[in-house]
Amino acid sequence: MTKIKPFSALRPQVPMARAVASRPYDVLNSKEARDEARGNPNSFLHVTKSEIDLPENTDIHSQAVYDKARENFHAFIQRGILFREDKPCYYLYRLGMQGRTQTGLVCLSSVDDYEQDLIKKHEFTRPEKELDRINHMKTIGAQTGNVFLACRNVAELDELIKAWTSKKMPQYDFTAEDGITHSIWIVNDDDTIQRITSIFDTKIPCTYIADGHHRAASAAKVRRAMKNNPLTDFFLTTIFPASEVKIFDYNRVVKDLNGLNESSLLEKAGAFFDIEKKDEAYRPEKPHCFGLYLNKQWYKMEAKAGSYSQDALGVLDVSILQQNFLDPLLLIKDQRTDKRIDFVGGIRGLEELEKRVDSGDMALAISLYPVSIEQLFDISDAGQVMPPKSTWFEPKLRDGLLTNVIE
Repeated sequence: MTKIKPFSALRPQVPMARAVASRPYDVLNSKEARDEARGNPNSFLHVTKSEIDLPENTDIHSQAVYDKARENFHAFIQRGILFREDKPCYYLYRLGMQGRTQTGLVCLSSVDDYEQDLIKKHEFTRPEKELDRINHMKTIGAQTGNVFLACRNVAELDELIKAWTSKKMPQYDFTAEDGITHSIWIVNDDDTIQRITSIFDTKIPCTYIADGHHRAASAAKVRRAMKNNPLTDFFLTTIFPASEVKIFDYNRVVKDLNGLNESSLLEKAGAFFDIEKKDEAYRPEKPHCFGLYLNKQWYKMEAKAGSYSQDALGVLDVSILQQNFLDPLLLIKDQRTDKRIDFVGGIRGLEELEKRVDSGDMALAISLYPVSIEQLFDISDAGQVMPPKSTWFEPKLRDGLLTNVIE
């Protein structure tokens, strides 16, 4: 079973919450972060993307950046922007987007569980990205990045979350500039805290990383590096019951046709797919269907029966696309490293795919049906790894609202 515990969050004063809350460090480059934080000295980007307060040519992985993050972090505390909760609590974090909401439990999850695979993974991590978060955590003495976990639904937990959020007022409740609402409740009742801990200890055998593999891996390595610090035995997570999670499609754009012309590409693809012209942009309506945008024309491509493996990994649409289209036709062997392919989160819409192709930047675009949360669970349970950029999660948790201090 899984081990979680409450914590005394470092969090903003209520009037400051909207100004402090910032998009996750890994969805913005330095220029975008600098633009987003301009005119807002309270943006948590000054901590998570602290290169914005240094000369533009600064190496973003230099110690100067991590030192600046620490300086800014402590300045937020000294200025009274952030304060420490007076007792360990759980928190409920509700995100709202386009009329849909999802509510998760903010808590500390066990590094032991991560290392023993009770917190299951579905992606490889890259050492350079891990090192960046390791240096950030160690230098500022805090975990600022929230790891997004999921678990299978447990009725008792679902009912508890529903009851607490319906009867209590949220501590934070605001709409960010992108239209996403953020509401956070503090669970500070000792009996309820104990009940939540017990649910995970007795009824939830494992959790699954949905988003934040690098943050989780980095927390484990910080624990090893700071072996005499018990505060590093746990790391900051938000756990969403499966029914609350929505996974968006993660689409592809490719720079060239690998020397093929349009008709020959379609002819070769016909060995693996039934292909049909479409009069408008095509968003796949079921698994194993793909949209292909080529020379201002959309096509529906449906994978032919028997053309793909039926195991948990092979049945994924991202796997079918790789094995039956990207590899044999376009000679894209590794989506992780090939510079000819790029990825577009489904939240940006099919218009973004058309824009990338019509501009001449890319030669074709492919829209996919999103991976289901059950597929993610199945892959993780099997100890397998999804192809890169298989899942896109929206909305995203904001940094700065709840931070875990490890110093």
